[in-house]
Formats: sequence, structure tokens, C-alpha cells
Amino acid sequence: MARPVTNPEPVLKARGLVKSFGRVVAMDGADFDLMPGEILAVIGDNGAGKSTMISALAGAVRPDAGEIFLGGEKVAFHSPMDARSKGIETVFQGLALAPALTIVDNLFLGREYRVPGVRGGLFRLLDRPRMREEARKHLSDLGLMTIQNIDQVVETLSGGQRQGVAVARACAFGSKVVILDEPTAALGVKESRKVLDLIKDVRDRGIAIVLISHNMPHVFEIADRVHIHRLGRRVAVVRPSEMTMSDAVAIMTGAMEPPAGQPAD
Repeated sequence: MARPVTNPEPVLKARGLVKSFGRVVAMDGADFDLMPGEILAVIGDNGAGKSTMISALAGAVRPDAGEIFLGGEKVAFHSPMDARSKGIETVFQGLALAPALTIVDNLFLGREYRVPGVRGGLFRLLDRPRMREEARKHLSDLGLMTIQNIDQVVETLSGGQRQGVAVARACAFGSKVVILDEPTAALGVKESRKVLDLIKDVRDRGIAIVLISHNMPHVFEIADRVHIHRLGRRVAVVRPSEMTMSDAVAIMTGAMEPPAGQPAD
């Protein structure tokens, strides 16, 4: 169900992004708008350039030209860590979890808490009680109560639980935007349902979400708006309540012209 947007200023915006890899033009003047507190789905055929655009917004790719704005201020991300430091967290399709480490270790990987004083500063002693307490809180806040033991290693979790850990990590540190790349890929029906409910819960907490997916039923179920990408640029932004899935696919593939007045507000 679409949520009304009260703030007209996008939390994340891009204008005229260009990126070439040799003779291949991946982005050809791509625009992007993510409004506060919404789920924006990004769809596009293979080779449309949507992954390159998302990588640029996540700091993994540096565009050759164009501008990116976060909260109305122009930014230039030099790495994914740079984007993370500004409140943008990304869950890539590979999840980037360490299977041999525990849930707690994965949640705080690279951002571990250390005990105060000399033991933490000099001897780098980790503050595990604090990390365990916050890990449990993050998982509980997102309704991941099926994970009973936060000290179990990630490789013992189901696919849906692993996805939940990755989303929980993103939400724990993504204060402004969470980008999810194919979060239900390779999951069963039951686990996909849990992940979709989790995404909606995150949105309801006020975090803007970018959802990249090829699963059109999932897109039309939970997205507030749908960004349609084709030939390296945005060709339309539609609302699921105002367009059928078949028409969206037709626009995506070029079989149908976008509605007049695109991109939509």
C-alpha cells in the first residue's frame, strides 16, 4: 500500500549519471529519486544499467559524469565505506556475510565495539556484552525471533535467516537509505514472505528502501513506486496501483511507450 509522501525533497537523488566501460555505455544520463520513507523498486532488463546505477549510489562505482545528492546536499562517494559513513547501507545479492562467524560478529563486522580505556584502545579488546545486547535488540526490532541463539554461526542458518541477518545489519547502521539487491532470489515461498514482511517493517520505521528485483509480483506487492530502467537511463516511474505488471514489463522491454508526463512525481 502506497504511503503518502509529505516531504517533496528526495532523500537520495541522482541527475545525469554517465558511466562507460570501454565502449560499453552502462549509464547514459541516468536520473534517480528516492523519497523519504518509501520502498522504491528498480526494475530493468539484463544489461539495462540498473546495477551500475545502484553501484554508483552505493559507492561501489564512480560515475564518469553526473551528480548525486543525499538529503539535498551534493555528495561524491569514493567507496562503499564512504557511502556507509553517510547513512547508506547496501545488501548485495551475495550478502557479504562471513559464514564461519557468529551472527553477532557478522552484524558488527568492521565496526566492532571495544571496551573503554586502555584495554580497548591499546589491546583492542572487544566489548562483546554490548555487541550481543545490541544484536539481540536489532533482531527483535525487526521481528527476527526465529533466531534464538545469536552466537550461532551464520552457516547454520536458513537462507531466509541469513537474509534477515544481512538486512538487520544494514538497518542497524543505515540511518537514511537501505539498498537491497534481489533479496528474495533463491529463497522459497515461505522464506520470501518473511523477507518481504521484514522489508515493510523496515520501511515503517522510516528508512527509505531501494529494492532491486526481477520478481514482479513481489515488486507490485510491496513497492510504493517503481523506477523502470532501460538502455542506461530511467524511462518511467510508476505506481503499482495505477499500472499492470504486464504494462510495466512492456515499458521495460521497449514494447510500449511510457505514459505521458514521465517520470512521475
